[in-house]
Amino acid sequence: MVPKDVEVTSDKGKMPPVGGPYAWYVLGLMVLVYVMNFIDRQILSILAEDIKRDLGLTDAQLGFLYGTAFAVFYALFGIPIGRLADNWIRTRLLALGLTLWSGMTAMSGLAGNFTQLSLARIGVGVGEAAAGPSAYSMISDWFPKARRATALSIYAAGLYLGGGVSLLIGAVVVKGWNNAYPGGGPLGLVGWQAAFMAVGIPGLLLALWVATLIEPQRGRADGLPPPIPMAGKAIFRNFLADMASVIPPFTLINMALLGRRALFGNIAALALVAGIVAGLVAITGEVLQFLAVGTGLYAVISWAQSIRFRDKPTYELIWGTPAFVLTIIGFGSISFVGYSVGFWAAPYALRHFVEPALASGQPVPWYGTREAAAFILGGGGALGGFVGTILGGVLGDYAKQRHPSGRIIVGSLATIIPAPLIWMQYTAGDIGSFFLWFFPTTVFGSMYVGVAAATTQDLVMPRMRGAATATFFIGTTLFGLGLGPWFTGFVSAVSGDLATGVLALLLMAPFTLGCLWFVYRQLPAAEATRVDRARAAGEVI
Repeated sequence: MVPKDVEVTSDKGKMPPVGGPYAWYVLGLMVLVYVMNFIDRQILSILAEDIKRDLGLTDAQLGFLYGTAFAVFYALFGIPIGRLADNWIRTRLLALGLTLWSGMTAMSGLAGNFTQLSLARIGVGVGEAAAGPSAYSMISDWFPKARRATALSIYAAGLYLGGGVSLLIGAVVVKGWNNAYPGGGPLGLVGWQAAFMAVGIPGLLLALWVATLIEPQRGRADGLPPPIPMAGKAIFRNFLADMASVIPPFTLINMALLGRRALFGNIAALALVAGIVAGLVAITGEVLQFLAVGTGLYAVISWAQSIRFRDKPTYELIWGTPAFVLTIIGFGSISFVGYSVGFWAAPYALRHFVEPALASGQPVPWYGTREAAAFILGGGGALGGFVGTILGGVLGDYAKQRHPSGRIIVGSLATIIPAPLIWMQYTAGDIGSFFLWFFPTTVFGSMYVGVAAATTQDLVMPRMRGAATATFFIGTTLFGLGLGPWFTGFVSAVSGDLATGVLALLLMAPFTLGCLWFVYRQLPAAEATRVDRARAAGEVI
């Protein structure tokens, strides 16, 4: 056993105790990183109408830019990067990822067409793939299990703070820049391009701060001995193998090296995914969307097949555990709704209320302007998400002490309560009512975030937390972010009504609750047998 309440030696001197002041300092900085993460990810929402006009895009293309272009590569690279976080220095990995995604956000400001902006968004996705696995793993090693959901919820609240602040920054920068340079400023940049640069460049400085953090000892917060360290060359050899397991066509070469059985299984998976993609393209006509999602899905299956041969304990505790798989699917389906509502709220308010009121020439209330909409949606989203995420984490820890599956009950409230509120919001006849329903929707809709994160972390061994986080983000990004915003945009384009696109998301609720019911039933046994199942699969403990 490793004492978690005393200082131990690290490569930077004495390592502070688990749950102590330094742990809270790290958590505070991680929140700031996550705020920056979601500013860079979410700012596209308030800029969407300007980008749509200047680049001549459709709603489906906007959904692709916000969701699919980012999410597929976030999920794809999150797998090998998550595994790297399990073996390498997490503080260094996070600093490098922050540098990449901030630089690519700034580069988005130089985009002049759909393709260039798509490539920049892909770069943001690759960089941000380092954030979740590194931060979740470090926080879980800095805080004891009894306070883990609370700590991870505080971290996750940065999601909503960043998303809210991004709307405020975007609206202010666009208005100020366009007023100062009506015909375009330096380099011919217009307001939305300047906004990308304004939020991207500060992240480069934040990366230097992150690099100064102490790397925590793995397993100490759980009273477990540190895992056997991997040699430097082996770390990057495994990273390259993980990359080969998710990037076609290297996936086939990787599987061939693992044996004939692995290769044939992967070819069968490729054929299955290709068939699904062909069917969806035939139905929707959306080639780029489903080619991207299909590539991501095939990459995930390839990695799962590969890890089964190369690291059986990790495979068994993640893909071999039904409670874990249903957790990422169930909570991923909540994010399917949450990401879509979060992205389309601002364009809906502008399109259905603000712009028609301004065009009418009639007096407009103070809350009916573009800047006011950004302030209310941004500020309300930040406050509501912050309150809901932390409330969900605290209630989740409280419920966990009374029942092994107590957190799942709290997480399910993120579907049960927001569903009728979303209906009321998107059938509202005026902008005031629209804003009124927005805040409680955000509060209750965000209660699952820390609960889901803590559940996945508790189902695996400490050395597997980066991989577990990356797998969890497959549900929230590839499924949630990659399909949710696009789905709403597609239904909007087909029906001619954005409200119909948003309300169609409510069809997901029965599926979500079904998944979480199965998790509730299976979670106690899965957690109780975690160590024994890992040992039986060959884990050295």
